[in-house]
Amino acid sequence: MTTMTDTPGGPSLPQERRLVTEVPGPKSQELMGRKRSTVADGVGTVMPVFARRAGGGVLEDVDGNSFIDFGSGIAVTSVGNSAEAVVRRATAQLESFTHTCAMVTPYEPYVEVCEELARLTPGDHAKKSALFNSGAEAVENAVKIARVHTKRQAVVVFDHGYHGRTNLTMALTSKDMPYKHGFGPFAPEIYRVPVAYPFRWLTGPENCAEEAAAQAIDQITKQVGVDNVAAVVIEPVLGEGGFIEPAKGFLPRIAEFARENGIVFVADEIQSGFCRTGQWFACEDEGIVPDLITTAKGIAGGLPLAAVTGRAEIMDAVHAGGLGGTYGGNPVACAAALGSIETMREQDLAGRARRIEEVMKPRLQKMAEQYPVIGEVRGRGAMLAIELVKPGTKDPHPEATAALAKACHQEGLLVLTTGTYGNVMRFLPPLVIGENLLEEGLDVLEGALSRL
Repeated sequence: MTTMTDTPGGPSLPQERRLVTEVPGPKSQELMGRKRSTVADGVGTVMPVFARRAGGGVLEDVDGNSFIDFGSGIAVTSVGNSAEAVVRRATAQLESFTHTCAMVTPYEPYVEVCEELARLTPGDHAKKSALFNSGAEAVENAVKIARVHTKRQAVVVFDHGYHGRTNLTMALTSKDMPYKHGFGPFAPEIYRVPVAYPFRWLTGPENCAEEAAAQAIDQITKQVGVDNVAAVVIEPVLGEGGFIEPAKGFLPRIAEFARENGIVFVADEIQSGFCRTGQWFACEDEGIVPDLITTAKGIAGGLPLAAVTGRAEIMDAVHAGGLGGTYGGNPVACAAALGSIETMREQDLAGRARRIEEVMKPRLQKMAEQYPVIGEVRGRGAMLAIELVKPGTKDPHPEATAALAKACHQEGLLVLTTGTYGNVMRFLPPLVIGENLLEEGLDVLEGALSRL
């Protein structure tokens, strides 16, 4: 069944997979040649096709090929690439003004976004927010705020974590290639401790949460000193590390340890937030109320916006003028965020993410039973993954992962790889995708697995 989605500025976009040329097609190949001539080689490309239109659950390239989208621009276009409320609100704001700088003459959309964040984020305490451009900026500013509030310097992060590409957030990130390689020296006073990764915990998943928390706390106490720690920063579901769900009980124990020792607990919800895991925020799964929460990606339907939201007394610790940036909380991006939140609320996209899991996870588990290259299926909501291993072992198999992704791309399914070892395929479909496209995308994946 083909459905249609409204695409502003053009005809409706058929919700179908369609291949009319080889992948990449001739127009994409020509554009790739131009890209190689003028764009730095360090700006990589996952799939060598150039987008022309996108919406609903598909992306159409300049050659007329239509791909099922299991990537959402890395969890950004959760409401679709051209959601009506996002386009309507952003267009109205564009017609009023594009920029004044919130630090020079503020505007209502900035305040409205902060009001929404205070309502939506976990906890009923008084909250305040500051808006920025990217997830890395949000994490970096969360560290700044925590340091001022605690008058301490050390920051604790976790193995397999990813927090951004600035100098400080590279220091917080675990993975060398491609994020850190050759870019040092990095910011000091960063300490890395174990995370509860059930699939790879040496003594097995049963004891993972308790043992990992004990090891992490022991290392912090002995190697750093609790009185020196300003913040612990963790993703409730680790994104670039491989969509790792820490074993149940691990996150609450770390949050409790932080609270007992005056340490700011920062939940990095940049990839997992805004309905992606079936709740507004992933930390709600175990009832965790972070001191600070960082958001970006899905917040604004594709426009650049990020936020730090937290306890008012912590956020207000910073002196006037200490937070901000020229473009932080851009009015058009704020308007888009209000449209994105409107869409999520009115269409119950958290519920839609849970339905996506109900459709996808059983089929992925069935594939895992049939194909031993799949070591584990994991994730929640519309943030799902398969970890690929050499059959009969838990040895990472990045070669198979890359080959599988390429095979899917050739057949019209946009997928992304991830993981510390490069051996995880992640699935991040738009929350508005049709179930027929979900099923067809899984058919493509299964066909590629069978051929490989």
